[in-house]
Amino acid sequence: MTGHTGFKGSWLTSWLQELGANVTGYALDPTTEPSLFTLMQGRLAITDHRGDIRDQASVERVIEQTRPHIIFHLAAQPIVRRSYDSPVETFAINVLGTATLLEAVRRVARPCAVVIVTSDKCYENADWAWGYRETDKLGGHDPYSASKAAAELVVDSWRRSFFAPSRATEHGIHVASVRSGNVIGGGDWSPDRLIPDCIRALIARKVIRVRNPDARRPWQHVLQPLSGYLWLGALMLRASRDVLLGAWNFGPAPRDSRSVAEVVDRVIAAWGAGRSERVDDGGDVHEAQQLSLACDKALHELSWWPTWTFETALEQTTWWYRAWADGGTDPWSLCQRQIRQYTDDARAQNAPWAAALERRGPGVAHWVPTGSAAR
Repeated sequence: MTGHTGFKGSWLTSWLQELGANVTGYALDPTTEPSLFTLMQGRLAITDHRGDIRDQASVERVIEQTRPHIIFHLAAQPIVRRSYDSPVETFAINVLGTATLLEAVRRVARPCAVVIVTSDKCYENADWAWGYRETDKLGGHDPYSASKAAAELVVDSWRRSFFAPSRATEHGIHVASVRSGNVIGGGDWSPDRLIPDCIRALIARKVIRVRNPDARRPWQHVLQPLSGYLWLGALMLRASRDVLLGAWNFGPAPRDSRSVAEVVDRVIAAWGAGRSERVDDGGDVHEAQQLSLACDKALHELSWWPTWTFETALEQTTWWYRAWADGGTDPWSLCQRQIRQYTDDARAQNAPWAAALERRGPGVAHWVPTGSAAR
């Protein structure tokens, strides 16, 4: 896994460890203080490599040493507003970093599944109310969004040039990209993100300053897209269907695209204290007002659907931060508890990926029953 020291990477590492996988990580040091990875470091069983995703030789060396079955590529510059301050760095990490990883996979020539994580912001945003599909136009107004669209083009180019699905039995390398965004969950302390900004203000007993209250986003708990990434990766290992080797949206139900103002109000209510105020940032950066994803493809081809609603995601997220702030439970235990709860809820909804976990052996490659549960 690249980017294992980040917020999503820490959650994914924790889940993989619970599943019995042997995990190797490649990333820079955590960029926030506190960081979820640092707080859980004593409990995470991971082979930890530190390095820049743009370092071709280093990435290649780790892949050769690890001989992975699955590669999850999460390393990125993930902050929209930072992309305005450092646009070249954003493109270098998100685009060239993705190309570097794929080229290292090509040169090592180790058969494996590769899941490249981009973003829901890779679509050319027309501010419409309906969800973007995987076949919609790529683009981006801000450098971050444009870099994610460009990363998708890189993935498609390497797949068609070097890892053709029609010749997968020859080279054995299966490549897909996954698009999700506006994930929330305990342990995120990134700057310029809504939930971390709310939590910092609530802990400090300060007013929550809301920059763009009317903007609507597809909010979802971090475990939701991660379940899609894991299920897709498992199916790619077991199935040789060309349809798997493309782009995938993993998002919440359409009704869960909500406004920033509603998120803030619900966090305050769940916390039991606090207040917010609207601030005018002078319109210094462009922000789309509408964004949502259509996930029909994942439903019909993977039998994957969202498990937690918007309300549940916010309740679980706020509960995590409150439990951590009160000092009663360590972050590892908080994450493991919510992973188990999410899996139980998915199993109760008859989600095939959750049922497959009951039959798991050592490692991700054993999740999928012979013949595959996917339609």
